[in-house]
Order: sequence, then C-alpha cells, then structure tokens
Amino acid sequence: MASDAGPGPVAQRDEGRSPRPERNAHPFVVPVAALRKQVGSVRHVVVEGLLSGLGHLGVSVPEGAMVHADLGLCSDPGGVTASGTVSADWVGECRRCGGAVEGRVMAAVRERYVPEDAADEDEDAYRMVDDVIDLEPLVRDAVLLELPLAPLCAETCLGLCPQCGTNWNESPCDCRPAADPRWAPLDELRDPPG
Repeated sequence: MASDAGPGPVAQRDEGRSPRPERNAHPFVVPVAALRKQVGSVRHVVVEGLLSGLGHLGVSVPEGAMVHADLGLCSDPGGVTASGTVSADWVGECRRCGGAVEGRVMAAVRERYVPEDAADEDEDAYRMVDDVIDLEPLVRDAVLLELPLAPLCAETCLGLCPQCGTNWNESPCDCRPAADPRWAPLDELRDPPG
C-alpha cells in the first residue's frame, strides 16, 4: 500500500487501522500483524524520515534531509521479508580538489525479519517485536554501505597543486614538479655541474 507524506517527520499511513501512537511515533516502525495472518501476503509501504549520524570520512546525509524507503513486505513462514530500495541525498568533499560534491544514494535491499523467539534460528535476520518491524536499522545500514568512500566532483578533476595549493580546475600555476630525491644521482649524470 502506498503511503503519502504527511506533516512532520512521520510519512507513513496505514489506512483502515488505528495504530497505537507509541508504535507509530517513528516513521520507520511498521505494524505487520495483519500481513502475517496469511503466508504469501504482500504489502507495499513507502516511508521516509530523518536519521541523524549518517556519514563517514567527510561524506554524509545532511541533517534535515529525508531518507526514503520504498519497500514490499511479504509474509513468509516464520517472518516477513522486506525488499525494495532505500534512497537519500548526500554531500561531501572531492578527494582531489576539496570542493563540494553532492549526489544521491540508491540502494537495493532485501532482508528478513523474524520474531524475537525465533532469533536463534536465523541469526542474520532483523528482529520483529510483537508483530512490529523497525525498518530504521535496515535503512541506516543500506545508506551507510552505499555512501561513496572517496567522491569526485568530476572524473576529470585535476586536483590541487601540492606546492602552492592552486586549484588546477580553475587555473594553472607556475610551480615546477617537485624533484624526487631518489632520482638525485641520475639528475647529476644528466646535468653535470659546470
């Protein structure tokens, strides 16, 4: 079932039901009791919300940017499988010139949720408590794994001069390449003194 974005950080709606407020206070918490009544049942959910602390090494999802999940939930024997896409905008620094870079993460996900009492049987699955699944860990993991480790402003970025710091994308400089001291004996043969 598709959901519409509403006011505030919660952007999930479950029509025809009145979920308890404490369970729906977080946008990534989804009740699945009705879905689990019949194996093979499918439900489409679209949720989005704010997640803080998504970033590493100078690349991050900006504070205040929505993280979006478009997922199909399928009831299967012993649990629920969530599959679909997770997306978010990111900002960072170019690894060559230090300029601002931005982009969008789009991660494909497929994970299984099992009740807490069945957790020992499927150690890799996420936990489900009282027929409620929390998609936040799945969404957070997907975004963090897809953020670029060393983004570039452009594949053709020329970077900075290591001597004077001029951004070679904007203008050249008059610096000569630094001499490699390992080649000094050969330089003396090429250019003998006197």
